[in-house]
Parts: sequence; structure tokens; C-alpha cells
Amino acid sequence: MAPNSDPPVCRIMDFGKFKYQTSKRVQEARKKTKGFQVKEIKFRPHTEDHDLGFKINNIKKFLLKKNRVKATVIFRGREMAFTHSGHELLKRVAEMVSEEGAVEQQPTMEARNRMTMVVVPK
Repeated sequence: MAPNSDPPVCRIMDFGKFKYQTSKRVQEARKKTKGFQVKEIKFRPHTEDHDLGFKINNIKKFLLKKNRVKATVIFRGREMAFTHSGHELLKRVAEMVSEEGAVEQQPTMEARNRMTMVVVPK
């Protein structure tokens, strides 16, 4: 308790009880934190408006529940030549969900055939 005093003063304590109390404090702090999930919505480059509307409604629901959303456009075969259409699609999605969330990561090519964008709740 006071190592610099003359003579030094210390406290004798139960180490098991001390470990128990510290673990309980850590457990209580962990209980109060809110974890989040990353939800993923997959698109194709030429997704029609009706299907796009359903997927955007799902994105809005996820954002209202405070989850992050990873929007992915998957290209197959000859679609690889038209990556600009996937980029435009993700920009459209970002505009449509701008009220509920903000874009954390701009659209980027994650792999050879995937373009991703991450949206976080406001």
C-alpha cells in the first residue's frame, strides 16, 4: 500500500478472491458492450430494378438494426469486361441507402471476380 514509507506498509489479501472480483468486473464490462455483425448482400451486374428494391430494403433493415452491410457484386465469365456496370450499381445502392447509412469503404475489386462496398449505420 505504501512502499516508500518507513517501514513499508502492505496489505495481506486473499488472491483467489482478488482474481474472482477482477474476472467479474471484466465480465460485466463485456456484457455492456454491443457487438455488431457484418451482413452481406450479393448482387449481379445486371440485377433488375424489382430485385434491387428487395435487396435494398433488406440492407435498410440491417442498418436499422445497427449491423454493417457488405454489398458484393459478383462477375462471371464475360461480365468481367463490364466492371464499370458493377461500380455504377454499387453507387446506386449507396445513394438509395444514404438516409440510413454511410459508405465506409468505397467500391473496390476484392478479388478477380468480386467488387465490394461496406456500408455502416448512421
